[in-house]
Amino acid sequence: MAQPKKNTSTLLTKEQALADRQWLIFDAAGKTLGRFASEIAKILRGKHKPSFTSHVDTGDGVIIINAEKIKVTGAKEAQKIYRYYTGSMGGMREVPYRIMQERNPEYIIRHAVKGMMPKTRLAEAQVKKLRIFKGDKHDMVAQQPVPVNV
Repeated sequence: MAQPKKNTSTLLTKEQALADRQWLIFDAAGKTLGRFASEIAKILRGKHKPSFTSHVDTGDGVIIINAEKIKVTGAKEAQKIYRYYTGSMGGMREVPYRIMQERNPEYIIRHAVKGMMPKTRLAEAQVKKLRIFKGDKHDMVAQQPVPVNV
């Protein structure tokens, strides 16, 4: 006799993913840039959850405070260079790590996390859930963030 099929679904829908979403707050003080960025990328993608589905945005929102206190190892502080192109002839600009850390420390973390995400439209949407702040104050109280220690 044939068994009746059970109506089971292993795929996660967008509505289920939105219901499970929460905001996590991380302190970057004294953390190593690469190791910290890889953990943030994992959480933004949702790989820390058992309900991870590669084609659905199951990740949580991330708030990072104390961005100016992030550390790099070795000689990267003296040798690392951030490059961007202004669009005009001869417009290639190079900014050393030390100067970028003084001017815009949020960019350092955002650049590292974005480089660890896949190069897809879904990843672009996931990076939009990343908020980085320069001090220990943030304006994301309405999201009721949960402090996390990495």
